[in-house]
Amino acid sequence: MNLYKEPYVIAEIGCNHKGDINIAKELIKVAKIFCKVDAVKFQKRNNKELLTESQYNAPHPNPVNAYGDTYGEHREFLEFTVEQHQELKEFCEEMEITYSTSVWDLTSAKEIESLQPKFIKIPSACNNHFEMLAWLCENYVGEIHISTGMTTKDEIGVLVDFFTDKGRNKDLVIYNCTSGYPVPFEDVCLLEITRMKQLYEDRVKHIGFSGHHLGIAVDVAAFTLGANVVERHYTLDRTWKGTDHAASLEPSGMRKLKRDLSAVYKSLTLKEKDILDIEEVQREKLKFRKD
Repeated sequence: MNLYKEPYVIAEIGCNHKGDINIAKELIKVAKIFCKVDAVKFQKRNNKELLTESQYNAPHPNPVNAYGDTYGEHREFLEFTVEQHQELKEFCEEMEITYSTSVWDLTSAKEIESLQPKFIKIPSACNNHFEMLAWLCENYVGEIHISTGMTTKDEIGVLVDFFTDKGRNKDLVIYNCTSGYPVPFEDVCLLEITRMKQLYEDRVKHIGFSGHHLGIAVDVAAFTLGANVVERHYTLDRTWKGTDHAASLEPSGMRKLKRDLSAVYKSLTLKEKDILDIEEVQREKLKFRKD
Protein backbone atom coordinates (compact mmCIF):
# COMPACT_ATOMS: atom_id res chain seq x y z
CA MET A 1 0.00 0.00 0.00
CA ASN A 2 1.29 3.45 -0.89
CA LEU A 3 1.61 5.71 2.15
CA TYR A 4 1.78 8.95 0.15
CA LYS A 5 -0.75 11.00 -1.79
CA GLU A 6 -0.14 10.89 -5.54
CA PRO A 7 1.86 13.88 -6.85
CA TYR A 8 -0.10 16.59 -8.66
CA VAL A 9 2.11 18.69 -10.95
CA ILE A 10 1.18 22.19 -12.10
CA ALA A 11 3.04 23.89 -14.96
CA GLU A 12 2.84 27.59 -14.18
CA ILE A 13 2.73 29.45 -17.47
CA GLY A 14 1.95 32.79 -15.81
CA CYS A 15 2.92 35.42 -18.39
CA ASN A 16 5.49 33.26 -20.15
CA HIS A 17 3.21 33.32 -23.21
CA LYS A 18 4.61 36.81 -24.05
CA GLY A 19 1.08 38.13 -24.56
CA ASP A 20 0.45 35.77 -27.50
CA ILE A 21 -2.54 33.42 -27.14
CA ASN A 22 -1.09 31.06 -29.76
CA ILE A 23 2.07 30.65 -27.68
CA ALA A 24 -0.18 30.07 -24.66
CA LYS A 25 -1.99 27.27 -26.49
CA GLU A 26 1.30 25.74 -27.57
CA LEU A 27 2.45 25.76 -23.94
CA ILE A 28 -0.77 23.98 -22.97
CA LYS A 29 -0.40 21.40 -25.73
CA VAL A 30 3.22 20.60 -24.88
CA ALA A 31 2.42 20.45 -21.16
CA LYS A 32 -0.23 17.82 -21.81
CA ILE A 33 1.24 15.71 -24.61
CA PHE A 34 4.97 15.87 -23.91
CA CYS A 35 5.32 16.82 -20.23
CA LYS A 36 2.23 14.87 -19.09
CA VAL A 37 1.56 17.22 -16.17
CA ASP A 38 -1.80 17.54 -14.43
CA ALA A 39 -2.57 21.25 -14.78
CA VAL A 40 -1.44 24.54 -16.28
CA LYS A 41 -1.82 27.88 -14.57
CA PHE A 42 -1.98 31.42 -15.95
CA GLN A 43 -2.47 34.72 -14.11
CA LYS A 44 -5.00 37.55 -14.22
CA ARG A 45 -4.41 41.13 -13.11
CA ASN A 46 -6.42 44.33 -13.33
CA ASN A 47 -3.40 46.58 -13.52
CA LYS A 48 -5.22 49.87 -12.92
CA GLU A 49 -6.67 48.39 -9.72
CA LEU A 50 -3.49 46.65 -8.60
CA LEU A 51 -0.97 49.43 -9.24
CA THR A 52 -0.84 53.00 -8.01
CA GLU A 53 -0.72 55.70 -10.69
CA SER A 54 2.98 56.27 -10.06
CA GLN A 55 3.71 52.53 -10.25
CA TYR A 56 1.71 52.22 -13.45
CA ASN A 57 3.52 55.12 -15.14
CA ALA A 58 7.02 54.32 -13.88
CA PRO A 59 9.61 52.79 -16.22
CA HIS A 60 10.06 49.02 -16.05
CA PRO A 61 12.80 48.34 -13.46
CA ASN A 62 14.61 46.07 -15.96
CA PRO A 63 14.14 47.59 -19.44
CA VAL A 64 15.64 44.59 -21.25
CA ASN A 65 12.59 42.57 -20.12
CA ALA A 66 10.02 45.28 -20.85
CA TYR A 67 7.13 44.95 -23.31
CA GLY A 68 6.17 48.62 -22.98
CA ASP A 69 7.58 52.07 -22.19
CA THR A 70 6.12 52.03 -18.65
CA TYR A 71 5.57 49.23 -16.18
CA GLY A 72 1.81 49.58 -16.67
CA GLU A 73 2.13 49.28 -20.45
CA HIS A 74 4.37 46.25 -19.97
CA ARG A 75 1.80 44.55 -17.74
CA GLU A 76 -1.09 45.37 -20.08
CA PHE A 77 0.79 43.88 -23.03
CA LEU A 78 1.08 40.55 -21.18
CA GLU A 79 -2.54 40.52 -19.97
CA PHE A 80 -5.27 38.33 -21.47
CA THR A 81 -8.93 39.37 -21.35
CA VAL A 82 -11.48 37.22 -19.55
CA GLU A 83 -12.75 36.15 -22.98
CA GLN A 84 -9.25 34.94 -23.88
CA HIS A 85 -9.06 33.07 -20.57
CA GLN A 86 -12.37 31.41 -21.47
CA GLU A 87 -10.82 30.39 -24.79
CA LEU A 88 -7.78 28.96 -22.99
CA LYS A 89 -9.96 27.08 -20.53
CA GLU A 90 -11.94 25.54 -23.40
CA PHE A 91 -8.68 24.60 -25.12
CA CYS A 92 -7.49 22.93 -21.89
CA GLU A 93 -10.74 20.97 -21.75
CA GLU A 94 -10.17 19.80 -25.33
CA MET A 95 -6.63 18.74 -24.38
CA GLU A 96 -7.90 17.09 -21.16
CA ILE A 97 -5.65 19.08 -18.85
CA THR A 98 -6.81 21.24 -15.93
CA TYR A 99 -6.87 25.03 -16.43
CA SER A 100 -6.28 27.45 -13.59
CA THR A 101 -5.25 31.03 -12.97
CA SER A 102 -3.68 33.13 -10.24
CA VAL A 103 -5.67 36.25 -9.40
CA TRP A 104 -4.08 39.41 -8.03
CA ASP A 105 -7.09 41.63 -7.27
CA LEU A 106 -10.81 41.51 -6.59
CA THR A 107 -11.87 42.35 -10.15
CA SER A 108 -9.71 39.54 -11.55
CA ALA A 109 -11.03 37.14 -8.91
CA LYS A 110 -14.61 37.90 -9.97
CA GLU A 111 -13.76 37.49 -13.66
CA ILE A 112 -12.01 34.15 -13.21
CA GLU A 113 -14.69 32.86 -10.81
CA SER A 114 -17.16 33.30 -13.65
CA LEU A 115 -15.22 30.64 -15.59
CA GLN A 116 -15.47 28.16 -12.69
CA PRO A 117 -12.00 26.59 -12.92
CA LYS A 118 -11.19 23.62 -10.69
CA PHE A 119 -8.95 25.83 -8.54
CA ILE A 120 -7.90 29.45 -8.25
CA LYS A 121 -4.45 30.42 -6.98
CA ILE A 122 -3.58 33.37 -4.75
CA PRO A 123 0.04 34.49 -5.18
CA SER A 124 2.24 35.24 -2.19
CA ALA A 125 2.01 38.97 -2.91
CA CYS A 126 -1.77 38.97 -2.38
CA ASN A 127 -2.36 36.44 0.40
CA ASN A 128 -3.13 39.34 2.77
CA HIS A 129 -5.86 40.72 0.47
CA PHE A 130 -8.63 39.59 2.80
CA GLU A 131 -11.40 41.38 0.91
CA MET A 132 -10.58 39.25 -2.14
CA LEU A 133 -10.17 36.08 -0.04
CA ALA A 134 -13.52 36.66 1.66
CA TRP A 135 -15.28 37.19 -1.65
CA LEU A 136 -13.83 33.95 -3.03
CA CYS A 137 -14.79 32.03 0.13
CA GLU A 138 -18.36 33.22 -0.20
CA ASN A 139 -18.81 32.99 -3.98
CA TYR A 140 -16.39 30.45 -5.46
CA VAL A 141 -16.97 26.72 -4.96
CA GLY A 142 -13.62 25.30 -6.12
CA GLU A 143 -10.30 24.84 -4.36
CA ILE A 144 -8.34 27.92 -3.28
CA HIS A 145 -4.55 27.55 -3.46
CA ILE A 146 -2.32 30.05 -1.63
CA SER A 147 1.46 30.55 -1.74
CA THR A 148 3.22 31.68 1.44
CA GLY A 149 6.32 33.47 0.17
CA MET A 150 7.07 36.78 1.92
CA THR A 151 4.73 35.62 4.72
CA THR A 152 5.49 35.17 8.43
CA LYS A 153 4.59 32.03 10.35
CA ASP A 154 1.99 34.02 12.30
CA GLU A 155 0.47 35.32 9.06
CA ILE A 156 0.17 31.76 7.72
CA GLY A 157 -1.66 30.83 10.91
CA VAL A 158 -4.01 33.78 10.45
CA LEU A 159 -4.73 32.62 6.88
CA VAL A 160 -5.62 29.08 7.94
CA ASP A 161 -7.79 30.44 10.78
CA PHE A 162 -9.52 32.78 8.32
CA PHE A 163 -10.46 29.90 6.01
CA THR A 164 -11.50 27.79 8.98
CA ASP A 165 -13.83 30.55 10.20
CA LYS A 166 -15.29 30.75 6.68
CA GLY A 167 -15.84 26.99 6.62
CA ARG A 168 -13.53 26.67 3.59
CA ASN A 169 -10.34 25.24 5.10
CA LYS A 170 -10.95 21.79 3.54
CA ASP A 171 -10.85 23.51 0.12
CA LEU A 172 -7.55 25.21 0.98
CA VAL A 173 -4.12 24.22 -0.37
CA ILE A 174 -1.17 26.08 1.17
CA TYR A 175 2.21 26.11 -0.55
CA ASN A 176 5.65 26.42 0.94
CA CYS A 177 7.33 29.08 -1.19
CA THR A 178 10.30 31.44 -1.19
CA SER A 179 9.77 34.54 -3.30
CA GLY A 180 12.80 35.02 -5.54
CA TYR A 181 13.71 34.44 -9.21
CA PRO A 182 15.67 32.21 -9.09
CA VAL A 183 16.00 31.10 -5.43
CA PRO A 184 19.39 29.73 -4.26
CA PHE A 185 19.12 26.30 -2.67
CA GLU A 186 20.00 27.55 0.81
CA ASP A 187 16.90 29.79 0.70
CA VAL A 188 14.41 27.12 -0.43
CA CYS A 189 13.90 26.05 3.22
CA LEU A 190 12.26 22.70 2.53
CA LEU A 191 11.85 21.80 6.18
CA GLU A 192 9.10 24.43 6.36
CA ILE A 193 7.01 21.76 4.62
CA THR A 194 7.46 19.51 7.65
CA ARG A 195 6.43 22.33 9.98
CA MET A 196 3.38 23.20 7.87
CA LYS A 197 2.40 19.54 7.69
CA GLN A 198 2.62 19.15 11.47
CA LEU A 199 0.52 22.26 12.07
CA TYR A 200 -2.02 22.19 9.26
CA GLU A 201 -2.22 18.79 7.54
CA ASP A 202 -5.44 17.90 9.37
CA ARG A 203 -6.97 21.34 8.75
CA VAL A 204 -6.35 21.94 5.03
CA LYS A 205 -6.85 19.87 1.88
CA HIS A 206 -3.19 19.62 0.83
CA ILE A 207 0.27 20.98 1.51
CA GLY A 208 1.96 22.18 -1.68
CA PHE A 209 5.35 23.41 -2.86
CA SER A 210 5.90 26.28 -5.31
CA GLY A 211 9.54 26.32 -6.33
CA HIS A 212 11.57 29.03 -8.05
CA HIS A 213 14.91 27.22 -7.83
CA LEU A 214 17.02 25.63 -10.56
CA GLY A 215 16.76 21.97 -11.52
CA ILE A 216 14.30 19.35 -10.25
CA ALA A 217 16.05 17.54 -7.39
CA VAL A 218 14.54 19.83 -4.75
CA ASP A 219 10.98 19.07 -5.91
CA VAL A 220 11.44 15.35 -5.31
CA ALA A 221 12.59 16.11 -1.76
CA ALA A 222 9.61 18.43 -1.27
CA PHE A 223 7.23 15.67 -2.32
CA THR A 224 8.90 13.17 -0.02
CA LEU A 225 8.53 15.61 2.87
CA GLY A 226 4.78 15.76 2.26
CA ALA A 227 4.05 18.36 -0.43
CA ASN A 228 2.02 16.35 -2.93
CA VAL A 229 1.07 19.41 -5.03
CA VAL A 230 4.14 20.73 -6.87
CA GLU A 231 4.11 23.89 -8.98
CA ARG A 232 6.95 25.10 -11.20
CA HIS A 233 7.26 27.97 -13.66
CA TYR A 234 7.24 26.66 -17.21
CA THR A 235 8.36 28.09 -20.56
CA LEU A 236 9.21 26.92 -24.05
CA ASP A 237 12.55 28.79 -23.98
CA ARG A 238 14.42 30.01 -20.91
CA THR A 239 16.24 32.65 -23.00
CA TRP A 240 13.03 34.49 -23.94
CA LYS A 241 12.57 38.08 -22.76
CA GLY A 242 10.90 38.31 -19.35
CA THR A 243 11.78 37.99 -15.68
CA ASP A 244 10.26 34.53 -15.10
CA HIS A 245 11.81 32.56 -17.97
CA ALA A 246 15.23 32.10 -16.35
CA ALA A 247 13.61 30.53 -13.26
CA SER A 248 11.35 28.28 -15.34
CA LEU A 249 11.59 24.71 -16.58
CA GLU A 250 11.61 24.03 -20.29
CA PRO A 251 9.49 21.11 -21.56
CA SER A 252 12.27 18.54 -21.12
CA GLY A 253 12.72 19.58 -17.49
CA MET A 254 8.99 19.59 -16.77
CA ARG A 255 8.63 16.15 -18.34
CA LYS A 256 11.48 14.79 -16.20
CA LEU A 257 9.96 16.36 -13.09
CA LYS A 258 6.63 14.62 -13.65
CA ARG A 259 8.41 11.36 -14.47
CA ASP A 260 10.62 11.47 -11.38
CA LEU A 261 7.81 12.41 -9.00
CA SER A 262 5.68 9.56 -10.34
CA ALA A 263 8.59 7.12 -9.92
CA VAL A 264 9.24 8.25 -6.34
CA TYR A 265 5.52 7.98 -5.53
CA LYS A 266 5.47 4.37 -6.73
CA SER A 267 8.54 3.56 -4.61
CA LEU A 268 7.24 5.03 -1.33
CA THR A 269 5.68 1.82 -0.04
CA LEU A 270 6.27 -0.80 2.63
CA LYS A 271 6.97 -4.38 1.68
CA GLU A 272 3.73 -6.32 1.39
CA LYS A 273 5.57 -9.49 2.48
CA ASP A 274 9.06 -10.36 3.65
CA ILE A 275 10.17 -11.79 0.33
CA LEU A 276 8.69 -10.08 -2.69
CA ASP A 277 7.83 -12.07 -5.80
CA ILE A 278 10.65 -10.37 -7.68
CA GLU A 279 13.08 -11.57 -5.00
CA GLU A 280 12.01 -15.23 -4.94
CA VAL A 281 14.05 -16.32 -7.92
CA GLN A 282 17.07 -14.36 -6.70
CA ARG A 283 16.77 -15.86 -3.22
CA GLU A 284 16.65 -19.34 -4.67
CA LYS A 285 19.71 -18.66 -6.80
CA LEU A 286 21.88 -16.44 -4.58
CA LYS A 287 21.03 -16.86 -0.90
CA PHE A 288 23.85 -18.43 1.09
CA ARG A 289 23.33 -22.03 2.06
CA LYS A 290 25.55 -24.03 4.39
CA ASP A 291 24.98 -27.30 2.52
